[in-house]
Amino acid sequence: MISTRSTRTRTHAPARARFRLPAGGVAGDLAAALVAVLLVVAAVVVGRRIQDAEHTLFVGWPPLVGAWEPHVGPGTPAAVAVAVAVVAYGPRAAARLPWRGLLLAAYGTALAWIWSLALVDGWRRGVVERLTTRHEYVPVVGRFHDIPAALRDFTHHILLHSPDNWPAHVAGHPPGAVLTFVLLDRAGLGGGGWAGAWCITVGATGCVAVLVAVRALASEGLARRAAPFLVLAPAAVWAGASPDAYFAAVAAWSLALLALAVTGGSRWWALGAGLLFGLTCYLSYGLTLFAVLGAAVLLLGRGRLRVLPFLVAGLVVVPAVFTLVGFDWWEAYRLLVRRYYEGAGGVRPYGYWVWANLACTVLLTGLATAAGLRRAGGAPGAVRAGGDAAGGRGRARGWGTPEVRLAVLVAAAVLALLAADLSGMSKAETERIWLPFALWLLPACAFLTGTRAWLAAQAVLALLVNHLLLTGW
Repeated sequence: MISTRSTRTRTHAPARARFRLPAGGVAGDLAAALVAVLLVVAAVVVGRRIQDAEHTLFVGWPPLVGAWEPHVGPGTPAAVAVAVAVVAYGPRAAARLPWRGLLLAAYGTALAWIWSLALVDGWRRGVVERLTTRHEYVPVVGRFHDIPAALRDFTHHILLHSPDNWPAHVAGHPPGAVLTFVLLDRAGLGGGGWAGAWCITVGATGCVAVLVAVRALASEGLARRAAPFLVLAPAAVWAGASPDAYFAAVAAWSLALLALAVTGGSRWWALGAGLLFGLTCYLSYGLTLFAVLGAAVLLLGRGRLRVLPFLVAGLVVVPAVFTLVGFDWWEAYRLLVRRYYEGAGGVRPYGYWVWANLACTVLLTGLATAAGLRRAGGAPGAVRAGGDAAGGRGRARGWGTPEVRLAVLVAAAVLALLAADLSGMSKAETERIWLPFALWLLPACAFLTGTRAWLAAQAVLALLVNHLLLTGW
C-alpha cells in the first residue's frame, strides 16, 4: 500500500487548476523554450568545432555521447503508438483515474515507452550490449566469486594504472552498483539481457515514486498534472538498459518514503527511506547530492523531529555493512577522483562542459521542462482563484500553497544538479549520469497550460534523438 488515502480518491476529474500566471504567460514559456533550443544549438556548434580542432571532448556527437546514424527498428511503431496515446489521452486519464489506477497506468506506460525506445536500436544493440561493453559491469561479474574478499580488495583496482584495474563504470561507482549484477547472476539471471531488463523494469518505477512524493508534499492535483510528463519524458531514451535509471529509482523511492513519513504516514517509512538513501550512496558517489532533496522534503513536512531517529537508523545500515566487510567509501572516492583526472576527465575542457552539460539536460528533460521551470520560479507569486488551485489537497500543511511546495522541491533538484555541474566531476555523459536529478525537474511541467502541445514536443524530441542518433548509453 502506498497511501491510506488512495482508497478514498474520487474517480471523477478534480477541479481544473487556475493560476495567476507569472509575467509573460505563454509567451514567456515559448521564450524559455527558445532559450533552451539556442543553448543546445550552441553546444552542438561549439562542441563540434572544439572536437574537430582539439579532439578533447571525447564524445561522438557533442554534447552527447553517440553518433549520427538515422535509423528505425522494431521498437519504432510501438514508440510512436505510445507517444500518440499519451498525448491524446494522457492528461484526461491522469485527471480521472483512481489514484492507485493512475500509479499503475503511469508505471505500465513508462515501461512501454522505455522499452519501445530501447528496441528502436534492436534487442542486442539496444538492450543486451548496453551492459556488456568493456566499460560496463557484466564483464567483471566473475571477479566476485568471493564477495567479501572482492570488496576488501576493491580500492586496489580503481586507479587506471593499478593491476587488473576495474572498467570505467565499475571504478567510477561504489561496489553496490556492480554487486547488483553479481547478485542477479547468482540468482540465475546473468548476462546483458537480464541486466538490461532489470534496469528498465526497476528504473520505470521512478516516475511512480515522484508522483507519490508530489502528492504527499504538494497536492494530488499537481501530481496528476505532472504524470503524463513523467511518463513521456525524453529521459527514457537513456533510461533504456542504463544502470543510472535503476539508481534513479532507488533514490526516488528514498524521497517518496520520506515524504510519506513527514506528512503523517508511519515513522517506519522513514526507516525505509534511510535504508534506500544509504543504498543510493553505495550505488553512485554523485547521488550523495540527493541529501539536498532530502533536506527539502524535511523542510516541507510536518513531522521532522518525529521521523529523524528512524531516518538515521535506516541510513547507517548499508554503510555499516560495507565498512565492516572492509570497503572504505572515502578512500575509494579519493582514488576515483585521481582516476577521473588520469583519463578523459582530466582532458575535457571545463569551460565548455560547465554549460554544455545544461544543454544535455535540455535534451534529457525536454522543452516543456524548460518552460515549466520558468513557471516554477514564479510559483511563489501565483495566486489561486477559487478553491484548491491544484485540484486536490496534499497532506503537507502550513508551508505555503501546494504550488510553492512543489516549486521548492523542484528548486532543490536544480540546486543539486548545479552542484554536480560546478564540481567538475560531471564533464560529459550527463544525459546518463543526471537521470536521477532529471526525474525531479519534470514535475515543474505541472504548471504549464496547453498540456497536449507540450507533451507532443516532449515526444517528438525523444523520437528524433532516438532515431537520428545512436546513443552511447
